[in-house]
Amino acid sequence: MTQLGNFVWSIADQLRGVYKPAQYGSVVLPFTILRRMECVVDAHRDAIAPLIAATANEQALAAKLRKQYGLHFWNRSPHTLKSLLGDPENLADGLIDYVSKFSTDVADIFDKYGFTKTLTKLDENDRLYLVTQQFAEADMHPDTITNAGMGSVFEDLIRRFAEASNETAGEHFTPRDAIRLMVDLLLAPDATMLTQAGAVRTIYDPTAGTGGMLSVAEERIFELNPKARVTLSGQELNDESYAICKSDMIGQGQAVDAIKLGDTLRNDLHAGKTFDYCLSNPPYGVDWKAAEPVVRKEHLAKGGRFDAGLPRISDGQLLFLQHLVSKMRPAKAGEENSGGRAAIVLNGSPLFTGGAGSGESEIRRWLLEADLVDAIIALPTNMFFNTGIATYIWLLDNNKTGERKGTIQLIDGTGFWTKLRKNLGSKNRELGDADREQIAKLYADFEENDHCKLREAADFGYTEITVERPLRLRFCVDADRIEQYLAIKPLAKLDAATQASLRTALSTLADQVYLNRDAFRTALGKAVKDAGALLGLPVYKALVGAIGERDETADVCLDKGKPEPDTGLRDTELVPFRDDVEAYFGREVKPYVPDAWIDHSKTKIGYEIPFTRLFYTYVPPRPLAEIDAELNQLAKEIIELLQAVEG
Repeated sequence: MTQLGNFVWSIADQLRGVYKPAQYGSVVLPFTILRRMECVVDAHRDAIAPLIAATANEQALAAKLRKQYGLHFWNRSPHTLKSLLGDPENLADGLIDYVSKFSTDVADIFDKYGFTKTLTKLDENDRLYLVTQQFAEADMHPDTITNAGMGSVFEDLIRRFAEASNETAGEHFTPRDAIRLMVDLLLAPDATMLTQAGAVRTIYDPTAGTGGMLSVAEERIFELNPKARVTLSGQELNDESYAICKSDMIGQGQAVDAIKLGDTLRNDLHAGKTFDYCLSNPPYGVDWKAAEPVVRKEHLAKGGRFDAGLPRISDGQLLFLQHLVSKMRPAKAGEENSGGRAAIVLNGSPLFTGGAGSGESEIRRWLLEADLVDAIIALPTNMFFNTGIATYIWLLDNNKTGERKGTIQLIDGTGFWTKLRKNLGSKNRELGDADREQIAKLYADFEENDHCKLREAADFGYTEITVERPLRLRFCVDADRIEQYLAIKPLAKLDAATQASLRTALSTLADQVYLNRDAFRTALGKAVKDAGALLGLPVYKALVGAIGERDETADVCLDKGKPEPDTGLRDTELVPFRDDVEAYFGREVKPYVPDAWIDHSKTKIGYEIPFTRLFYTYVPPRPLAEIDAELNQLAKEIIELLQAVEG
């Protein structure tokens, strides 16, 4: 795989001057796809040529080729890259004709790259023959390089082209070591069933990228059972990634129309279908504004993918999480191996972002209370090509059985990694075979230890209570501030005569202290009346509010006989589900603020998964004597160095 990747990369050197580094991929990638497809057909070329010539109907031809040779595409041209080199003067026209003769299901692969335009430009700059010649010599036969290996070549090329142009490539694919761990964990409960004769499984990826997850999952199932029947489906937004994924699926003998092009959140092109296994690595921290109208409409209509809630517009990860749940095959009562499983890579945000009652919290609540979360595994940092942030694998299962039923397994896999000899973008660590085996063993053992915690949904839930304290106000009209009182918005609108009367009324109350609001209101009303002013209730309220100041020694302000809450002292407490709200309040709040009470009308339910806190181990600081000794030694060394310089 590395040798082939290096060989293909070297061909890009022929493009210097004609293309900018950022454009190399638009030439090399479609040529790589073309050569791979040519090599896939090569073993059957002579046998299928008469069948292709004799069958005009494409549907009939597709059925025959699929049944007899396992092929899902064909080309009606008698040429190959090598044969077209025999007519260098007409090479561009020959290649354009060659590509146009592919079956309609795969023709869009080259359309997405604007391949016809590329061939013309290469021909005009005398590069076409050289590039075609080099690709014609590349051995991309399936017997030489597997489908998974070919996928790695595509992804390696994308990364190199992106680095050459200072662009981000990581959004297109997930490192194969991370995918292998996801697949191992996803298939673990079904390992025995997958080895049985007649095993049939469907796999789906809504953010397919270049098809890496689908390829690795299929490859792993075939390792367990070479005779298993595996159907792959996916959807991808990026044109180039879609083209690579589709060509990769073709090489694996998969139905070409199972890979769709489009935004999964806006338009589920596999609507109504469910699958045995789902895999995904959605974009992190990317807004979903483009899909917002469709997503909100589906959420409000209910009965769709996003019933549980909507996250903040700036991050759509939890939308993809809900989407995966909708694509998992429904479980059947009494059937142990029914239902679907899913694995998705997310950053830390979906674990805790959003307080009680928020969209994120409600989505977590739904997932946990419905017992859909099987396990969450923390991966090492610096695992991905374009980011070094912490990432997590969420395993979902809609038919948990045995000891796993009602339990969420948390695995800290951050310490299981092997250092790469050479950094690949932000990636300088990988999950070696031994690392994956250790994490898989932790998952299989299902036992509490330093790297594994077993919890129930209630352990992540909490009740958010609103703690109120009474409003206590002191009233004293400050003679120096009377003009400020009159300048507040409701009073500033009064006419000059009314303001003058009000000024007189306030002057009569100057420097008198009232510790009871009702008493001050009465005194103020009398003073205003005596001054001959007529004020509306809103003006009275505004004036009282402007004069009153918080004072703990004042009487409690009452509203219809009940204490009025002081919004400035309002606070919230998060009470774990395992604790009684009243007992918690009596223990943690009342002893410190005896006059506080709970406003039950504001109580909310929230869920968060404090992953890091659960695995935190306290490390005591070094003794002060040890630190002092180290500082003294350093000071001594500095003095000796200074003396040496002065000497």
